[in-house]
Amino acid sequence: MSLQVGPLRIDDAELVERFVRSAGPGGQNVNKVATAVELRFDVAGSPSLPEAVRERLLARRDRRVTGDGVLVISAQRFRTQERNREDARQRLATFIEAGLHVPKPRIATRPGRGAKERRLGEKRQRSTIKRGRSPQNWE
Repeated sequence: MSLQVGPLRIDDAELVERFVRSAGPGGQNVNKVATAVELRFDVAGSPSLPEAVRERLLARRDRRVTGDGVLVISAQRFRTQERNREDARQRLATFIEAGLHVPKPRIATRPGRGAKERRLGEKRQRSTIKRGRSPQNWE
């Protein structure tokens, strides 16, 4: 079994899942069963990711990515281990999908002549208003 994200296929061998006890309400179930999932995926060392996608994912300022380039996703929203596991994998897929899209480069633009004239006209008007407030014109 593997995780399919768009054109990419990530093998289960690259994913490290650890099951821990979940926090929060749930009565005895919380104290007995390890339902929370901690999913680890080595973004920096994954052979499944193309170099461009890897660089985009590592460049993101995401607190879930460690200094070594390992993504750590913690899922404990649901009461069952299986649903938390699916949730963690879905969140991993969403994270990787964000790296698949190449951001559109920003094209630097300059203000047009009309915009410059409006700005300078407003400055002149504001200057005239302020000059009219000075006491030397009150005679």
